[in-house]
Amino acid sequence: MLLTLVPLGSEAKVTEKNAYDFGFVSIDGVPMELAKYKNKVLLVVNTASQCGFTGQYSELQALWNKYKNRGLVVIGVPSADFGNQEFNSNKKVKEFCSVNFNINFPMTHISKVVGDNAHPFFQWATDNVGVIGTPRWNFHKFLIDSKGRIADWFSSTTSPSSEKIIKAIEVQLSKI
Repeated sequence: MLLTLVPLGSEAKVTEKNAYDFGFVSIDGVPMELAKYKNKVLLVVNTASQCGFTGQYSELQALWNKYKNRGLVVIGVPSADFGNQEFNSNKKVKEFCSVNFNINFPMTHISKVVGDNAHPFFQWATDNVGVIGTPRWNFHKFLIDSKGRIADWFSSTTSPSSEKIIKAIEVQLSKI
C-alpha cells in the first residue's frame, strides 16, 4: 500500500491508509463506502443545519452540479459537535437540506467529527493534517485527491465558491 505524507500541519503523520479505506452510513441508513468513489476527487464537509454558515449548502450544491460529471463528489457529514447546531435526527436533516437547498449530493448519517469518538475518517484526516487543519467549527472542508490522499483543507470561513477552493478542485480534477 502507498504511504502518504501530507505536510499540511505541524503534526502531520505518515499513514498507510487513504480516504477509500473508510465508509460512512448514508443519511438514509445505507452503507456508504468511500471506495466506491475511487479515482474521483472528494470534498468532505462537516455540516450543520442551524449554523451561520448553513448558507454554504447552496454553494456546495453548485459545486456538485458544476463538477460532478468531471469527477468531483461532494459529501456532507452532518454533525452537532459545534454549538449543537444540527437536528437530532437524520430524517430532519435530510428534509431540511432538501426543502431549503435542494441538496442531492451524498450526505451521511449524523456523525462526530472531533474528539476521541470522532468518525474514523475524521481521525485519519486529523492525523494527516495535524492540529492546524482539524475542524474547529461547522463547514470545515477536506479536499481528497483521486488517490484518496488529502490534497488540502479549508476552514469554515472559506466559501465553497471561493477562488481558492475552485482552483484547488480544478487542479485535482485535471489530474484524473
